[in-house]
Amino acid sequence: MVFINYKHVNALSNGNANGDTTTSSHLTSSTNRLNGHAILPNEDLPIDPPPLTSPSEKIKNPWEVVKQSALDDRLDKLNGKIPRKRDVKMCRHGEKGMCDYCMPLEPFNVEYLKERKIKNLSFHSHLRKINSATNKPELGSSFMPPLTEPYYRVKPDCPSGHPQWPEGICTKCQPSAITLQPQPFRMVDHVEFANATVIDNLLQFWRASGAQRLGYLYGKYTEYTEVPLGVKAVVEAIYEPPQVGEVDGVTLNEWENEKEIDAVAKLCGLERVGVIWTDLVDSGVGNGSVICKRHIDSYYLSSLEVAFAARLQAQFPKPTKWSDTGRFGSNFVTCVVSGDDSGQITISAYQVSNSAVEMVRADIVEPSADPTVMLVRNEEEDDGSQSRTRYIPEVFYRRINEYGASVQENAKPSFPVEYLLVTLTHGFPSDPKPLFMAKAPGFPIENRAVLGQDQELKTVSDRLGVDKNGQLKKTSEGILAVSDFHLLCFLHGMGVLNQVIGFDLMNFGPWV
Repeated sequence: MVFINYKHVNALSNGNANGDTTTSSHLTSSTNRLNGHAILPNEDLPIDPPPLTSPSEKIKNPWEVVKQSALDDRLDKLNGKIPRKRDVKMCRHGEKGMCDYCMPLEPFNVEYLKERKIKNLSFHSHLRKINSATNKPELGSSFMPPLTEPYYRVKPDCPSGHPQWPEGICTKCQPSAITLQPQPFRMVDHVEFANATVIDNLLQFWRASGAQRLGYLYGKYTEYTEVPLGVKAVVEAIYEPPQVGEVDGVTLNEWENEKEIDAVAKLCGLERVGVIWTDLVDSGVGNGSVICKRHIDSYYLSSLEVAFAARLQAQFPKPTKWSDTGRFGSNFVTCVVSGDDSGQITISAYQVSNSAVEMVRADIVEPSADPTVMLVRNEEEDDGSQSRTRYIPEVFYRRINEYGASVQENAKPSFPVEYLLVTLTHGFPSDPKPLFMAKAPGFPIENRAVLGQDQELKTVSDRLGVDKNGQLKKTSEGILAVSDFHLLCFLHGMGVLNQVIGFDLMNFGPWV
């Protein structure tokens, strides 16, 4: 169906309204959408985080201008080949020879990954795989960045000349249909907690109140040798932002000193690497066991948690010189502390796929009351009015039906959240060497006034071992007590620390 709207020619002059035209004549283009519904006069507010720029605004020669992390630079220089020893049965050559049975394997070798039970490729292994198919250095042809972030929104500034969306759209600017598939790679392979005390401090809140707790993970990214060209996030501290803990969840309040905490972490050589929250329910037996809520027959991350993780990953993009836009995915991780099938408290680590981040950013999906499925939104608003910013392309996913065949299903109105999840491994070091070495019980954790735990100056003097004369009783213990992330954040908020005088948080001295 074609809908036509017109105006009298004498009301316009060279495309501009003259002084005789009324206010209603300022609408020079169609006020109806292709489906016949009227367009709202006001623009919708963008979602948080703000949308990215147009994919057409690509960086020329990103490998020359994009500054990526030092870890990525080191991994780019590594060979990545998996060495193999000489096969006694199959190799017929000498000790210095090489054949198909003993030559090094590529880091994305399928058989090697299957043997080691590595489900997903590391990011740099995936990069080597697609780069070998995209660029052929031996041919001397021009280099093309192999990575391109998914973009599921209407492209702005369409060169076709039609009115901008939502008044006009064409095949050049509208997004293509989306076919969801499990992401074959992961940006981070492993999450390592510096010591068990980091998790115990988070669990103390649940043990004392019965309410859940959320915290942001501060640490650094390093190489993970268990996976070819792998990356792991080493967590040194957990900061708990202002929140209201409930039995079945957490409500976050405004975090006013967010930038200050990130600045303290940066002085310590750390950054925000992820988020963690508890989802624990006591079994009532009395032996400390908990109820297993997340398992194969229920869910691992609910649709609401997937949307939350996607928004956080969108706020922490990963800069890389291998992408035509200068960034690709995110290293931000999501951890959940819950019960396993044996009633023990365990940690699970996840990331959501890059497609999930873009679908949340484009406002295509929304959480469901059923935690196992994600809803595909309609172009209409919740009140029935038409949206000016949301365009919903066709969304499909593939599954194995009851006959064992792979079939394509329409994702509307809902689809399983497993298509948006990527699982990571986690653990603790066998020889812990934490950055913060303050002895227990440590400085009170922030934002726990509901438990009667407040951060005060008196507590600082107690932790430092300062007598009435302001002198340290034991100098070594006083300096060791400063090796506490929560204490450093409190002192920074009091204005005690001054970078001008050369305070080094990495070495905790000299301290003034």
